[in-house]
Amino acid sequence: MISKLAIFIIYFWFGALKLLGLSPAAPLIIALFEKTISLVSFPVFYLSFAIFEIVIGILFLIRGWEKLAIYLVAVHLFLTFLPLIFLPEITWQGFLIPTLRGQYIIKNILIVALAIVIWKNQKN
Repeated sequence: MISKLAIFIIYFWFGALKLLGLSPAAPLIIALFEKTISLVSFPVFYLSFAIFEIVIGILFLIRGWEKLAIYLVAVHLFLTFLPLIFLPEITWQGFLIPTLRGQYIIKNILIVALAIVIWKNQKN
């Protein structure tokens, strides 16, 4: 249960910061949005992304919804790793030397590991 609570805290908190317009990740998200194909306006995307994170967090607390949450985490983490490719000037200071923002992204590997542990411990 502590692993689910930990993921809930991270996703809910970071999503809420975005929802309130207080996220320090906003400049990175704006830069990535500008480099990729924009299907919607940025405000709509940003609001949707914030809500998406909050929903992921909540789903980890609802028994039986954890697997859906893990699928959504996979989508979320794919998106959050994109700056490492599309924004190397922001995320890398040299070969295999991440900037602080790059480290912030790379640490998401821990979320992947924790999600796998939760997945493996689910009763079908």
